[in-house]
Amino acid sequence: MPKTLNDCLVIAISSRALFDMSEPNRIYEEEGLTAYSKYQIEHESDVLKPGSGFPLVQALLKLNELIPQKRLVEVVIMSHNSADTSLRIFNSIAHYGLDISRAVLSGGSSISTYLEAFQADLFLSAFEADVNMAINSNIAAGLIYTDPIRSMDQPIDQIRIAFDGDAVLFSDESERIYQEKGLEAFVRNEQEKAQKPLPEGPFAKFLKTISALQEQFDQDASPIRTALVTARSAPAHERVIKTLRAWNVRIDEAFFLGGLRKQDVLQAFKPHIFFDDQAVHADPASKVVPSARVPYKNS
Repeated sequence: MPKTLNDCLVIAISSRALFDMSEPNRIYEEEGLTAYSKYQIEHESDVLKPGSGFPLVQALLKLNELIPQKRLVEVVIMSHNSADTSLRIFNSIAHYGLDISRAVLSGGSSISTYLEAFQADLFLSAFEADVNMAINSNIAAGLIYTDPIRSMDQPIDQIRIAFDGDAVLFSDESERIYQEKGLEAFVRNEQEKAQKPLPEGPFAKFLKTISALQEQFDQDASPIRTALVTARSAPAHERVIKTLRAWNVRIDEAFFLGGLRKQDVLQAFKPHIFFDDQAVHADPASKVVPSARVPYKNS
């Protein structure tokens, strides 16, 4: 009987998100595909440095060691490389001891079309077109910032994931009111609809999957910790809390910042990754923690 990924948290990640591919990518952009292919083959024994998504993947894969009889997480490499230019990626995976055996090597074509086939719960990539297509296909996806991670001494015994609220966990319905009509109209709308759950956003399903995974462990010893980091403040907090309650999901920490800088809280929380829809928040956050921007879904 063929294997399935039905009971796993499936993370699809591009090679540029997992590893520091800045030099190969520079050669591709400046000299073209032939030069890139030659470079990758000539350097296929050279180990790639970890990229922004590496700590998250490394930490998630360690979950599989906690319940040996059950595989909790599966990671799939999604790469625009051809099979011939991919050996450096696989050699680097082996070097770091990452338990990754599945891959999509698209040879330059879009990889987002294969996400559903692998039942991906999350897609991380540095290629915006693929991320946009994933979001439009209702798959949680983030455009990861590819600055090399600053340190490898971050503890990986507890996975930490931080989310923005509107247009990430929740739909952008309320955010559009703020953008179009201002803060007063936004607050009034949230007060009037405090008892009505917010519509689901692109990461709602992913949060629910993470929450279900957390339930397999004692709450006081969970290997996964989540945080909501939002620009909302009271009284717009009530609808958020009641929405999460209606979804029956767990958020371990919540920060209602009322316009304060998110990067300061994130630096203290130390997530393996932070998801936000706005560059004004995601850009500075990426300087202190691994971050990904969530694009808006096309109407």
